Amino acid sequence: MSNIGDAVRERSKNCWLAAGLALVLGFSAPAADAAEFKIGFVNATRVLEEAPQAEAARSRLEKEFSPRDKKLVAAQKEMRELEDKLTRDGAIMSESERRKLERDIIARKREIKRGQEEFREDLNIRRNEAFDKLRRRVFEVISDIARTQNYDLVVSDGVVFASARVDITDKVVARLKQEFNQGNSK
Repeated sequence: MSNIGDAVRERSKNCWLAAGLALVLGFSAPAADAAEFKIGFVNATRVLEEAPQAEAARSRLEKEFSPRDKKLVAAQKEMRELEDKLTRDGAIMSESERRKLERDIIARKREIKRGQEEFREDLNIRRNEAFDKLRRRVFEVISDIARTQNYDLVVSDGVVFASARVDITDKVVARLKQEFNQGNSK
């Protein structure tokens, strides 16, 4: 899930810029105006860990890719059994039998390697699709909470400290759970 980390890092770069802008505005405005700024913080990593939509996406991926994974594991087991047979019986086999078995093992290793690469690529593509949709929804929920509750600035990861007073992570997670429970995971 390094893509989630990449997205969070990219978003945190933008948040640093916004935080810097807020600080400049805060220092340049009179003290009474600065007190009117409403700033929130969201721990995006925690949201993506706790959102039921993320667990549902992981379950769907597991269900989708489990049969292929089992086939690969079975193929590896068969190949190891052939290697064991070659090790155990290779000395008493005819030269042609041994060469045939060695070629079969090499071909199976190639096929397993190709299957594993395809599996990883397909899984990564599907995982990215599923979690990109979730990341977009999380962003929409954060934006909606910010608008409806009159936040001037909401920052994410990359923040050194955020007090509980400005942390709206629980609100975001609660909204996502509510949507999920209502069957409206968008």
